[in-house]
Parts: sequence; structure tokens; C-alpha cells
Amino acid sequence: MKKLLCAAAAALAIPAMAQAHFLLEYTTDTMIERPGDVPVKLIFWHPHEAGHAMVMEKPEEFFVIHNGKKTDLMDTLKPFTFEGPDNNAPAFMGSVPVKRSGDYVVVTVPTPYYEESEDIYIQQITKAYLNRNELPTDWDQPQGLATEILPLNKPYNIIAGSTFTGRVLSEGKPVAGAEIEIEYMAAEPDMDSNGTKPRTASPLPGGAIVAISDDNGYFSFGVPKAGYWGFAALGSGPATEHEGKELSQDAVIWIRAWDLE
Repeated sequence: MKKLLCAAAAALAIPAMAQAHFLLEYTTDTMIERPGDVPVKLIFWHPHEAGHAMVMEKPEEFFVIHNGKKTDLMDTLKPFTFEGPDNNAPAFMGSVPVKRSGDYVVVTVPTPYYEESEDIYIQQITKAYLNRNELPTDWDQPQGLATEILPLNKPYNIIAGSTFTGRVLSEGKPVAGAEIEIEYMAAEPDMDSNGTKPRTASPLPGGAIVAISDDNGYFSFGVPKAGYWGFAALGSGPATEHEGKELSQDAVIWIRAWDLE
């Protein structure tokens, strides 16, 4: 996997492909005050660089977990064309019914994406979190996914300047030595259009930020800036092949950091 990424980086004709791929489950707010349907945009993109957007097919699953109960949301998905700064790509808009107090864990299991530059498939099983009325219910529980990152800090109100810790799991068991790419959502999608808001941070020298999980699957990261941060454990899932080619089944989690005022 690392050799393939290096080869992609060396291909000058496709420099954007060397950047970190991230499936976004984007909502404007993580803390919900009033009951209602919360819109969610599913976009496969490079949100830190505001770079190349990838084609997204209809997910295999899209659901929410609240108080331990799973609710299927596939019927809420509607396709749209995401207009990124570099290119346009198919994406989806869904909605999450938020009524009662507590946590709402939004989960997307995407259809594997074929990355031609690396000749592999990528499937990023992604979690994001909403909360209503500041009542914690589900955030510290695993959702029983093929692979996932279990947060050890409440993921929707991290303090900028503090530390976020997660645990990489595959079929419920810790993954040692997992490579975790870390991405800041420097350009957030615009919920009122198909485009994006202005970028608020520049790409870092040296490429993607990377952490490695320890023998028990744990990793930590000092969160330097308010906003949305994504963590992708590469190849942490049990599935390794799709349609006769290598599959990187990744676990992705999005957290929200805030400035302490």
C-alpha cells in the first residue's frame, strides 16, 4: 500500500491523487437544538487541499444509531453533483431525523471506489456524530462495523489545543500498527449550494499527517485548530479484495473541535 502511494505521488500527471482520500459526512452543526431532519452531504474528496473530488456511487448502507437502535436512512439519499474547486463529481444528500435528546451516530458504508492510479479499491466505512440537548448516549460505544475507530473523547465537542484519542477496531478487535491519516476540513461544503466555502487553511508540507496505532489499537493526536477533523485507519478492515483486486477497507471518523472562549 505504501509503495503504491509513493508511486502515485511520483506521477506528475495526477498529483492530486497522492493526497488523502476522505469520505465526508458533513453537517453544518454537530449540536442540534431543535428537533427535525438534519441534512447530511456525503462527498468523497480531499477536503484539506480542496483538491480532486472522486466519483461516489450510491452507498451500500446509510444509517443512524440512537440509544443503541439502528435506523436505515437509505431512502433519504438523493444524488447531486458536487462542484469542487478542481472538478465536479457525483455525491449524495441525505437526512437524519433528530427528535429526542442524545447522540446520533451517522454511518456510511460506501460502495468500493476504484482508484486507477493505484489499481486498488477503497472502501471508507465512515462515522460522524450529532447530539441533541448535550445528553451523551452512544458516542463511547462501538457500532459493530467491519472496521471502525472508537473515540475515547466525546467527538462532537473536542477543545482545540487538547488531545483526541481513538482506538482502531476490526470486527471488534484492536488493530495494532494501523496507519491513520489525519485530515483537517479546510474547505467545508456549502449546504446552500453544490459548492464549497472558502478554504481556511493551507496544505502542509510533507503531505498527509500520519499516526500509527499502538499494540492495543490506540492512537492520539493533539488537535491544533477548531473545525472538523477526519481520521482514516488505512486497510484496517477484514476485507482485502474486491472484484479480483486489492481492497483497502478503511475506518473513518469525523470529530468537531471548538475554540475555548
